[in-house]
Amino acid sequence: MLTTVSNEMQPKNPNYRPTMRNVADLAGVGIKTVSRVMNNEPNVSEATRERVLKATRQLNYQLDMAAGSLKRTDRKTMSIGLLLPNVANPFSSEINRAIEDIFNARGIAVFAASLDDDAAREASLITAFLGRRVDGLILTPIAANQAYLIPEHSRDLPMVFIDREPRGIEADAVVTDNAEGARRAAAHLLARGHTRFAYLGDRFDIQTAQQRQNGFFTELEKAGIDTGLVPTFNGVIDEESARQIALGLINSAEPPTAIFSAQNIVTFGVLHALKETGKNHEIALVGFDDFLMADMLEPGVTVIAQHPGEIGRIAAERLLARIDGDEQPSKTYIVPSELIVRGSGEIPPAA
Repeated sequence: MLTTVSNEMQPKNPNYRPTMRNVADLAGVGIKTVSRVMNNEPNVSEATRERVLKATRQLNYQLDMAAGSLKRTDRKTMSIGLLLPNVANPFSSEINRAIEDIFNARGIAVFAASLDDDAAREASLITAFLGRRVDGLILTPIAANQAYLIPEHSRDLPMVFIDREPRGIEADAVVTDNAEGARRAAAHLLARGHTRFAYLGDRFDIQTAQQRQNGFFTELEKAGIDTGLVPTFNGVIDEESARQIALGLINSAEPPTAIFSAQNIVTFGVLHALKETGKNHEIALVGFDDFLMADMLEPGVTVIAQHPGEIGRIAAERLLARIDGDEQPSKTYIVPSELIVRGSGEIPPAA
């Protein structure tokens, strides 16, 4: 039967890391049984397995995957964990490359993974990184609060957040000026005489999606546009969904004269719809995020460009500084976005 944790098993030292022996004592089993459960080996009853797993949760125990190769005098594993929304996305892949270049120069391995904007997957991957005792983490979070993701004994682990700021944890963050970039996109379209807009954005529970919509709508409201009448689609998570939504807008009785697509995958879908309907020279488009060959399309795609390479570079340098002992207060570093004019955002509304 699972017992409660005694005071002796809850050391006051904030750097304390529970051991396999602590788990075994709490679950009332031997160390070999704990090892079998943690390594998902056979010949363990379900009741015993559940008892051990409950003990690991109660103690916030993380299996040390690197313990066998570590020296007692040097706990560094020369590795970091990198968690990105989707490493296949051009924005994420550029960040990944910039971070790898800097850490590889120091002989530090980068374990990269995609969270797919899934909070459960985020928690699982962070647990895996902590189990490998990485020297630091670079994270793009999706969970509303990261405090519960990082066990108390790992709170002193160097961490840097990118693209989205942390909640519940004090840590450095490197982000784009999302609201300002979207505001600039709205101002650009308003200056061309547009008054009928449509907005296609990412999931609204994501910080960046909220910031971009707020920035875009704030500028429209300043110009006297009733944003309550602007067709707004949040939660557009793939290219085909964006294409279908854009087709519906274009074929409606009163189509927009300008579209703002607040993420590059969304932009791809809108571009397909404009091309299919022959409206790519009639309806203006500004996208958030630049992408390869955006200048080769006809017309070229006007974008609010982030600078993922710069974001990755700053994040890597901040994490290295923290690993090396930098203890200055945490800070948010804002990387300015840039309006790149190429043609699609300069199409005027039809007379």
